[in-house]
Amino acid sequence: MSDTIVGSDGLARCRWCDAAPEFLGYHDKEWGFPVADDQRLFEKLSLEGFQSGLSWRTILAKRENFRVAFQGFDFAQIARFTGSDVERLLLDKGIVRHRGKIEAVINNARQALELVAKEGSLAAFVWRYEPDPSQLALPQSVSVSAESSALSKELKRRGWKFVGPTTVYAFMQAMGLVNDHATDCIIRDEVERARNSFKRPEA
Repeated sequence: MSDTIVGSDGLARCRWCDAAPEFLGYHDKEWGFPVADDQRLFEKLSLEGFQSGLSWRTILAKRENFRVAFQGFDFAQIARFTGSDVERLLLDKGIVRHRGKIEAVINNARQALELVAKEGSLAAFVWRYEPDPSQLALPQSVSVSAESSALSKELKRRGWKFVGPTTVYAFMQAMGLVNDHATDCIIRDEVERARNSFKRPEA
């Protein structure tokens, strides 16, 4: 089976983006484009944690609700959340009401503040784990890599939760640390151009 599917516009895209209507815009405008904004990186790590055991469609459909519930994923604000905020979020029907995952986001926000204080920025830290493109497997053929395992291990060492190697690899795919668009996907070259012109963040 091909890794791509031809859409109504006659263009080939990654096959997965045909699974739900809301995937198309996400695929064409977001997935794989490099990100250096700490808040967006924290958001994606958080949402990937919420996705664990669920579908990305479920999370994407609720993303705006998550943003409202978690203060736009401003981790400086989330780090001040208390037990009462956890109880409030458990009553919020607009998000995934999983105590462990909610508490993990709050915990990770506190860890993110510590990481930024030591490393300069979350972006500078995660982009150190960008794989060498020449060493990558074919697009979409893997769900984990040596780099995602290493980043997962280091985040866990620093006290982060819900950041397993598969979760971290999905994060790396989405945030542009790897270009895993299928070889003949119309967006792949666009993402590669964005990666080539992207200024890697430094501490």
